[in-house]
Amino acid sequence: MPSTVSGTPQADGLVDPFEPESTSSAANPAANASKGDKKSHQTTTFSVQTTEAGGPQSKAQAKIKYYTSDPSRSRFPRISRPVELLHPSYDVVVIGSGYGGGVAASRMARGRQSVCLLERGKEKWPGEYPSSLKDAIKEVHVSGDFAPNNKKGQWVEGGDPTGLYHLVVGDGQNAFVGNGLGGTSLLNANVFLEMDPGVMKMDIWPEELKKKADWEKYYSRARGVLEPTPYPLDFPELPKLKLLQKQAELIGLGNKFYRVPQTTRFVDGPNSTGVEMQASALTGMDPTGVNDGSKSTTLMNYLSDAWNWGAEMFCECEVRYVKKEPKGEGYIVYFAWHGSKRGAFKHHIYEDLMWVHARKCVFLGAGSLGTTEILLRSKEMGLKLSDTIGTGMSGNGDILAFGYNTDYEVNSLGNPAPLPDRPIGPCINGVIDCRDQLNPLDGFVIEEGTVPQSLSAFYEAMLEQMPGSIAPTGLGPYRKMKSLLARFGSKLLGPYFPKGSTEKTQVYLIMSHDSNQAILNLKKDKPILKFLGVGRSEHVKQLSGILARATAAVGGTFVESPFFAALGQQEITVHAIGGARVSIDGTGFDGGTNHMGEVFGGNGEMVHEGLVVCDGALVPAALGVNPFATITALAERSVELVAKKQGINIDYETKNGILNLFGKPGFPVLDNTDLKATEEMISDAVDNQTSGIGFTEVMSGFIHIGDDVEDFEIATKIARSGCEAARFFLSVKSWNTKNLVSSSAHSSLLTGTFSCAGLKGPFMVLRGDFQLFNQDPREPSCQNLTYNFDLISPSGEKLRFNGYKIVNPSVAFDPLGFWKATSTLYVTITQPDDKIIGRGTLHIQPTDFASEIVTLEPTGTSLYAKAKSTASFLTFFIKQSANIFFAPFSYLSYPTPTFNDYSNVTTINRTYTLIASDGVHSTMQIWDPIGKGPNDAAPTILFVPGAAVDHQIFALPTIEKNAIDYFREAGYRCFCVTHRVGKTMVAYKGYTTFDARLDILAALTQVRKLQETQTKTAPEKVYTIAHCAGSVALSIGLLDGTIPAEWIKGITASNVFMTPMFAKVNMIKASQPVPMNGIYSAVVGSWFSCASSKQDGVVQQAINQVLRLYPVGERKEICNSVVCHRSSLVFGRLWSHRNLNAATHSQLSHFLGGTSMPSLAHLMAMGREGHVMTNPPTSINLVTPFNMSRLRGIPIFFFSGSENTVYDPQSTDVSYTLLRDAFGADGYEREVFEGRGHLDCWMGKDAVRDVYPRVRMHVDRVMKVKENGA
Repeated sequence: MPSTVSGTPQADGLVDPFEPESTSSAANPAANASKGDKKSHQTTTFSVQTTEAGGPQSKAQAKIKYYTSDPSRSRFPRISRPVELLHPSYDVVVIGSGYGGGVAASRMARGRQSVCLLERGKEKWPGEYPSSLKDAIKEVHVSGDFAPNNKKGQWVEGGDPTGLYHLVVGDGQNAFVGNGLGGTSLLNANVFLEMDPGVMKMDIWPEELKKKADWEKYYSRARGVLEPTPYPLDFPELPKLKLLQKQAELIGLGNKFYRVPQTTRFVDGPNSTGVEMQASALTGMDPTGVNDGSKSTTLMNYLSDAWNWGAEMFCECEVRYVKKEPKGEGYIVYFAWHGSKRGAFKHHIYEDLMWVHARKCVFLGAGSLGTTEILLRSKEMGLKLSDTIGTGMSGNGDILAFGYNTDYEVNSLGNPAPLPDRPIGPCINGVIDCRDQLNPLDGFVIEEGTVPQSLSAFYEAMLEQMPGSIAPTGLGPYRKMKSLLARFGSKLLGPYFPKGSTEKTQVYLIMSHDSNQAILNLKKDKPILKFLGVGRSEHVKQLSGILARATAAVGGTFVESPFFAALGQQEITVHAIGGARVSIDGTGFDGGTNHMGEVFGGNGEMVHEGLVVCDGALVPAALGVNPFATITALAERSVELVAKKQGINIDYETKNGILNLFGKPGFPVLDNTDLKATEEMISDAVDNQTSGIGFTEVMSGFIHIGDDVEDFEIATKIARSGCEAARFFLSVKSWNTKNLVSSSAHSSLLTGTFSCAGLKGPFMVLRGDFQLFNQDPREPSCQNLTYNFDLISPSGEKLRFNGYKIVNPSVAFDPLGFWKATSTLYVTITQPDDKIIGRGTLHIQPTDFASEIVTLEPTGTSLYAKAKSTASFLTFFIKQSANIFFAPFSYLSYPTPTFNDYSNVTTINRTYTLIASDGVHSTMQIWDPIGKGPNDAAPTILFVPGAAVDHQIFALPTIEKNAIDYFREAGYRCFCVTHRVGKTMVAYKGYTTFDARLDILAALTQVRKLQETQTKTAPEKVYTIAHCAGSVALSIGLLDGTIPAEWIKGITASNVFMTPMFAKVNMIKASQPVPMNGIYSAVVGSWFSCASSKQDGVVQQAINQVLRLYPVGERKEICNSVVCHRSSLVFGRLWSHRNLNAATHSQLSHFLGGTSMPSLAHLMAMGREGHVMTNPPTSINLVTPFNMSRLRGIPIFFFSGSENTVYDPQSTDVSYTLLRDAFGADGYEREVFEGRGHLDCWMGKDAVRDVYPRVRMHVDRVMKVKENGA
């Protein structure tokens, strides 16, 4: 849970926020400017008439240096936050960002509450709103039950659910609403008209809201923020405004006409909340978004204020329903996050919902339709509500119509850059206010409007072809000809022809009273809107008649609403209200909320504490006028009263300075220390204008809850049989593609949801870690795609998710195998203390993968930057995939001189130089038991490594616990001799394994001497662990009598002993007519190194390339290590790759040396013949009954790896059988370790689990014989 910043608010990036009101930014903007952030600037206050020549500023001029003087920064501010920065819990959650949502966010933030605001649409600032039809169409969302002409409804839906324009089609009437940070305020006509006294006194309001005094405080507070003002008298004359006034006079309503207060700025400078705004450029583009920076949307005031006071806002978050928090602390708000193109997963977007916890309050300000839909769905999900929710709704008596081709120039077609002498003006500037009626329900207002540029292409055709038009009568020939020429002018010269019919068309907007019979309900989880008695009422016909008279009076043709005429007599409203109306009697029987907006918990008086409606859904009936002033006042009242009830003190007095919207909030509430790293990463990306990349992924499968099964496949089978289905819906986002592809971690953020039938969810995933194609530290040549993230449930339960996909060379040239590898995730669920509670697997379904491809989305400052980001990511992905799919042809990995990833360096206590009987020098290392010194007695083990290796195979520094560590901890003193065919310079001289027996003899002699010196008694027998060539050399020395058998306590013979028998590939190499070692000696020389570099000669480089195709067995054994390839050539594959970790495999050059050709020839001869022998030319077989008799009484444990491709496992079996047949079964043991190869029996990352314990079992048994008195 995020903590809050307590104490007095401190400004950051603001201008003296505690300055008295008399010297605030509104009263003295110049004073604030001098102290303000240098990246923000004060604009001189002036009107459109005092600007430079050229008239009103165009869209292009209005959006460049308006917000910041730093050209390196983004052109547009972003006060919303990425969902990746969402906290799971806040004091207050606000749904929607229109007038109600904006008020709630601002006031609660000023009450020092942590606030989360969720908005379905996107954040757009002036300069980003569409002007053309092409751009506007991308922002259209249509949904609803389409039922024209009383036909049976059919559900239709299309377009972007987060688009700016949402057309809700219904039965009887359609509704138009806005989506975006700012809600419908982004698109409305700015008219601030209060409810008239007649409506206020109607029996639709509770007693608390029937008096003017009950409203004035809140209307005044709304005015103080929104700053409505009429169109200035000294501004350019607007033809459409002038014509409306003329029409009012012509139809006898001249006394009803006046200029409306509107929330449009007509001067440059900061607004009430400190946001710098510009004077209107008189574009008339309000219905699609004004780009000149003059429209006082909630984005410009309430929301910017909320941001400055610490509210956190998140866009593209469509709230679906609200539930009680499981423990009773507040509410859980469930929402569908549409970011990262998650909507491409149509079957998951509304099923796998994200959520946020509101500890105290939830304010529903999603608009009348949105709020009502949320409440209806919440009711279906178990939240008890009034039965009146969704009933008694209204379209506010809205009527749209046109006075086509009048005798006067109207200039009502929006233009983002109007000529100075042809201003359009704001959308609405005047009103014919006819609300003062004996019966308030007869009241109405007529206002002029505009048509946005995006509709200009078919505006003329629409006006010409709409049925139901009423043409003027009594026109003389001249006026008829003039009208006809105007029509032809628009057709030939376009809609903006000044004398054309479209530019002589008046747009009418009527607000009146309807029957308040609209109903919104859910049908198969879809909202169905049904208006009764709207477009067919006599009242509408009467109003249409008034408009027809007004049109005829100026020589025009009256054209009804295109929706009304073309869609079967269906009107369109931009003022849908009601749905959760305030109750008259204070119970849920009469309304959805009480007078404060608190939602009833049924049909009685009980309310859901802290669940508050604060938007147009509260309004109980049509108001007969533009409703946003009343909605804002209601919201101000509701928020104030709820705050008092909750004990929250709202700071209404402290003024903002001039806000630097590119800076940080002045009064943060949350202490986001835990988000610092993520915030800095995102901030750096924005500051540096780096390009990013993202995509969304769905994986589903089964996870068994329990810790009783370790195998993933078995756990999955159990989970499937127990219906423990699981799924995640995660979005991957990197803000810096360059870092993603070039850093070692290849890391991105994960955000989304996880659900599992065996766990109580759904779980939120915030700021998880996704790593793309990282080297698996557990296995060489294996790439992982890893998913690591914390899980948090609505009840507060926290778990940890770890998942990984394994992509290794086993999928080389196998498309289906590659798909399986990249689409299978092995999952482990743990508690915070790392206790495992579940395992299983998830998979990508083909249909979900198709959707995933669609979601790939770059970010960048330009089309080129986005293309480059996409290309960079795809190049990296394809390259990594190709390296595995075409593994034999991937880049070779050459040895490095540095020592990396040495995690366990076992310190050697002493080193001795040995001199064999033939004068050859070798070395022997000693490690004392843990906790004992050199003079302390301890049982002794002599380790003998194989060819081309040394003590490091037993004291491997790249695994967690090596053999030396293991046996030291068991109390043994460990010796290891590096003989003459091991990794030593002596090996260059061409000695053989037969010769190496002398080094083992020297080592045993030294061990016995040290024992004798230490104990002052006769030396004890020595247990010997010998591997490969070391085991062969030991057997030779014992068989020919060089090594006294009585010196040996027992033996572990690793993978081979006295009967070496090559595995298949080695046998083929050893059986060639012309031996390969002979060819190599003749062409290159007598020494073959397992290491090689790019600087080696042509022959060695050729060998390296050819070895790409060397047969290594199964595809999973393919790798790109030069050392691995070369060692496989001379010795055979030395390990099963899965048993080595990446650190070991990458450092092979430090553990493997090479071999001389004489030594190799001797090994090949013995492997081919199947027995040990002397050096050539005699090559005498030493496995004879007489020689074997020397081995009588020595306990020997033989073992092999089942996947050994150097010596066939039968090598130890034959030796084991020969000795058992000769001397009986006692004293001889053999085991085959499944899944192990050759050297990985000692160098394997987990050899400590099976090989070491089994060897120790034999060592302990043998070494304790003396202790038992034998």
